Amino acid sequence: MIPRVEIAPGYDISRVIKGGWQLAGDHGAVDREQALRDMAVFVESGITTFDCADIYTGVESLIGAFRARYPQLAAQTQVHTKFVPNLHSLQHVDAGYVERVVNRSLERLGTDRLDLVQFHWWDFAVPGYVEAALALAQLRAKGKIAHLALTNFDVAHLVEVAAAGVPVVAHQLQYSLLDGRPEGGMIEKCRSFGISLLCYGTVAGGFLSDRWLGRPEPASAPQNRSLIKYKLIIDDFGGWALLQRLLAVLREIADRKGCDIATVASRAMLERQGVAGVIIGATDAAHVAANVRIGDISLDREDHDAIGAVVALRTGPPGDVFVLERDREGRHGRIMKYGLND
Repeated sequence: MIPRVEIAPGYDISRVIKGGWQLAGDHGAVDREQALRDMAVFVESGITTFDCADIYTGVESLIGAFRARYPQLAAQTQVHTKFVPNLHSLQHVDAGYVERVVNRSLERLGTDRLDLVQFHWWDFAVPGYVEAALALAQLRAKGKIAHLALTNFDVAHLVEVAAAGVPVVAHQLQYSLLDGRPEGGMIEKCRSFGISLLCYGTVAGGFLSDRWLGRPEPASAPQNRSLIKYKLIIDDFGGWALLQRLLAVLREIADRKGCDIATVASRAMLERQGVAGVIIGATDAAHVAANVRIGDISLDREDHDAIGAVVALRTGPPGDVFVLERDREGRHGRIMKYGLND
């Protein structure tokens, strides 16, 4: 039911990926036992690829506990984690630092080799990111990492790392009907290097869903950082009225497909050039049937044209991938947490 794709020779993933950020505690209390059972439901439903990070508090360990409890299901999974050194530690990142963090991820996940490590660097004005990526490549050669990826790089720095000989197979970035920044050169550059795109934010923290269709714009700040983040994207996109126009079009398509708005929004991105997978944020398995539908439906030219007519009216967000978020004095950068890798 869930389509799969090979992103490196001999390594294939489910094109719908279960995200782990919502289990990090920033979205409310997590029922550990229920979370473990939910992971089993996702794998049994064909969503076998999990995304997590060293900075998602407790999530690597939670997945490690799942693997220990359900070894047969764990054998079917692919776990993508991240290497995200703290902003204040960047100048101290060397090969030893990289290996210590990777070893910690290995221990937490209960494995002797990480399937995929996605590398993030907070501030490119601080040198050392190419050397850190090369250190990860050395750990790959030692057998501690199977595959390497980047996350939230802009075009120039992705090229720099790839040109240094780091075998990058994927790039995780924010890409949605609201946020088209990857279309400003990143998609084409990744294609030229044979790098697959893994997209988060495809439903904008839930704003691209039936829940918000016909609803007034929130009068106060959203409840958590995820919603704050995506509300800023909506503002840049063109505001609440344009969001409502997009939701109305997505609802019309969803009616024809027999699904919900979020499913159409994610499927639209899954059909974009270069996209290997979409990452769905899920605190539990309550919507797993809808998540599976992302792999079931397909959009025709009429559907894409209707979506494109609204998306063509967007005013932003501007610039390259994650540039707004790197501006620590700007609206997007001020909500980031830069020191979670402890």
